[in-house]
Amino acid sequence: MRIPVDPSTSRRFSPPSSSLQPVAGKMSDAQQEPNAALPRLRQHDNRTMVEIIADHPAELVRTDSPNFLCSVLPSHWRCNKTLPVAFKVVALGDVSDGTVVTVMAGNDENYSAELRNASAVMKNQVARFNDLRFVGRSGRGKSFTLTITVFTNPPQVATYHRAIKVTVDGPREPRRHRQKLEDPPKPPLFSERLSELERLRQTTMRVAVQTQSPRPSLNATPNSFNPQGQTQISGKPVTHFVCTMSL
Repeated sequence: MRIPVDPSTSRRFSPPSSSLQPVAGKMSDAQQEPNAALPRLRQHDNRTMVEIIADHPAELVRTDSPNFLCSVLPSHWRCNKTLPVAFKVVALGDVSDGTVVTVMAGNDENYSAELRNASAVMKNQVARFNDLRFVGRSGRGKSFTLTITVFTNPPQVATYHRAIKVTVDGPREPRRHRQKLEDPPKPPLFSERLSELERLRQTTMRVAVQTQSPRPSLNATPNSFNPQGQTQISGKPVTHFVCTMSL
């Protein structure tokens, strides 16, 4: 049995309106907005950093911040001693003159080491520290990590990892090498024994030579039985006296 269907009440699929379809221009603009919000380092700035480091190959080193460079510190140094080169912080971005820059040092053993002259003022994108000294010690086999704070608005922080090792005596020769230089090399025990035996043998030979002196002869000292006297007596005629006794 077939049921009649009213064509007026049937549903038909209507295509979506063009007003609901997204506009190509607006979607492209929306996709470009997040990309535009991401900060990027321009090639010019990156090239400037490379050029600055190339101009000062042994003086400047990168920090963990792309906006700041700092001076290279010696790997090992004595506490409270003037650095060989003045410590500097170079800003790659625009930092106004007069901005205060501070330096802190620490590690897991000494979280806030004592420093002297640890603040400077930015001038022409360079903050030069006048006689920066590390008074606190970093510990045996450990180095300090430097924290550089630039008080801009907002403040900027740069970190220089494993910057310097600070000890009481500073860098010096290893203990074994130093002992070898100070003390003359000792001969082996066997050669010492041989030299001692040689000295004893020579001493014994000298004593034996002195004791083996020639035995003095019996004719060395004149006496009543001197053969010379006998010779003199025998050289003269001997007169015999005969004594007769009369009875």
